[in-house]
Amino acid sequence: KTTKKRPQRATSNVFAMFDQSQIQEFKEAFNMIDQNRDGFIDKEDLHDMLASLGKNPTDEYLEAMMNEAPGPINFTMFLTMFGEKLNGTDPEEVIRNAFACFDERFTDEEVDEMYREAPIDKKGNFNYVEFTRILKHGAKD
Repeated sequence: KTTKKRPQRATSNVFAMFDQSQIQEFKEAFNMIDQNRDGFIDKEDLHDMLASLGKNPTDEYLEAMMNEAPGPINFTMFLTMFGEKLNGTDPEEVIRNAFACFDERFTDEEVDEMYREAPIDKKGNFNYVEFTRILKHGAKD
């Protein structure tokens, strides 16, 4: 008796598009957005994440963002969507484009405020590592 093999679905090559450190950064971003920790990003997660950044997105705005995905947004879908949006960009542009994908532009005042709060080390240099820690976890009191 011959058994018919089910046609295999083509597996996504999205993980090959990024190096390990980029995938780790995307995973951290995904986890920051997945506010209820269920492994999927939904409209409420987007709302809560944007609200934590001081934004008040409309329902239409959130719907439009959700409609960019062809289905539920798990981490693989999240990475695939960024892979499509960022395809052909220079690595330096990846993080800038990642933010551009998800939010409207900051006002000049908001940018000025961020830089006023930016961590500067003893030599007067911008401390990128501390800045990303603040973005992820909030400022130390």
